[in-house]
Amino acid sequence: MSLVPAFEIGVWNAWIFMLYYILTLPLMRLISKDALDKSDVAAPKHLYTKAENRIVAFYQNSFILMFLYSIFLPLKLGTVWFYVGLPICLAGLILLTISFFNFVTAPLDKPLTRGLYRYSRHPVYITQALMFVGVGIASASWIFLLFAVLRTISSFMLASPEERFCLKKYGDAYRKYMERTPRWLGLAKS
Repeated sequence: MSLVPAFEIGVWNAWIFMLYYILTLPLMRLISKDALDKSDVAAPKHLYTKAENRIVAFYQNSFILMFLYSIFLPLKLGTVWFYVGLPICLAGLILLTISFFNFVTAPLDKPLTRGLYRYSRHPVYITQALMFVGVGIASASWIFLLFAVLRTISSFMLASPEERFCLKKYGDAYRKYMERTPRWLGLAKS
């Protein structure tokens, strides 16, 4: 990693991976037109505190900055950085796709408890962090890695308000899910 990053527009830049992430929302809508109605995106903003609203704003704006930066961020093809970062990024993308598919195919009236949601209450946050860190390594960019870490921290801070929204929406069914499923990662309790 160099202190001063290279800036060049090219086909083999980090935007390739970021574009997939952008396309997930329209793809979710294609699979299920009601998909976003069951997410915290649909939660009224008054359910969040002022601090949580600032975290949401940072979380959303950080992706915009990361995407814009990725357009000018070449992948370090043929280097150790690329060969280490690519599998991490691809693992994140594959698991993120599975998480999104679990999400959009779940019923609207029940909490999501199947698929990767059996092992984590927030698999989307974990898998996107994996993807972003992989992109940062594959491009050997400390700036992108810094964005990935800050975005991951902000996403982890959004877990509490998201769970508060789900408790309000699903009640005891979600409370039982919380008792048996780890917040971040692990095996579900019997």
